[in-house]
Amino acid sequence: MDALVSLVSIRNLVKTYQRGPEKIEVLHGIDLDIPRGDFVCLMGPSGSGKTTLLNLIGGLDSPTSGQIDFDGKRIDQMSSSKLTQWRANHIGFIFQSYNLLPMLSALKNVELPLLLTKLTAAQRRHNAEIALQLVGLKDRIKHKPSELSGGQQQRVAIARAIVSDPQLLVCDEPTGDLDRKSADEILSLLTQLNQEHGKSIIMVTHDPKAAEYAKRIVRLDKGTLVAASA
Repeated sequence: MDALVSLVSIRNLVKTYQRGPEKIEVLHGIDLDIPRGDFVCLMGPSGSGKTTLLNLIGGLDSPTSGQIDFDGKRIDQMSSSKLTQWRANHIGFIFQSYNLLPMLSALKNVELPLLLTKLTAAQRRHNAEIALQLVGLKDRIKHKPSELSGGQQQRVAIARAIVSDPQLLVCDEPTGDLDRKSADEILSLLTQLNQEHGKSIIMVTHDPKAAEYAKRIVRLDKGTLVAASA
C-alpha cells in the first residue's frame, strides 16, 4: 500500500536491544501499512515483539534501523524533544493499567495532557468534559478513580487519550484487567471512536474475542510478521 494513503507506513523495521555483551534482535525487518481509519489488532505469543512494535509506532521508542512514516513524516529521524511534541499532538495511549492519578477527579485526570498546550483553564475543562461525555461518563466527572469501577476507570483513560484529538490510538491490552462485560463495553467504545469519529486504532491483545472487534488482524511471531487477515 502506498505511503500517501497510509497513516502509518513501516519499512524494514529492525529493533535490537543490548543485554550485557549480547545483542538481541526483537524485530526483524517488519513491513506494515496502517491506512487512515483502520482498526488493526496485533496478535502473537508472548515475546513475539508486539509491544515493541506498538512502542515504535507510538514514538515511545526508536528503531535500530528501518523507516517509520506517519502522515508523510519520518518519525524515526526525529530528535527526542520533537518526538515528545509529536506524540502529544498525534497519539493517544491506552494501556492495560489505567495509569490514573488517584488523588485527582476524572475531569482532572482527563485534563492532564492539555496542561502541555496553550489552552486556558476554561478551555481545558470544556474539552475534558466533552471527552468524558463521549465515553459515557458525564455524570462521573467529580469522581476519583477509587470511586469508579475498572471499566469506568478505563473509560476515563480513553477520554484522556482522545482529549487532544489524536489521529491514532495506540492500545496495549486495553481490556486485559476487565471482566467480559466491561471488556465488550470498552471494545464497543473503541469501535465507535473508529467508525463515528475517524480514529485510527492499533491494538495489542491476547484475547481472540477482543480481536473480533478489529477490521483486520496482524500476527507477529518471533519478531516477524507472519500473517494478516481481514
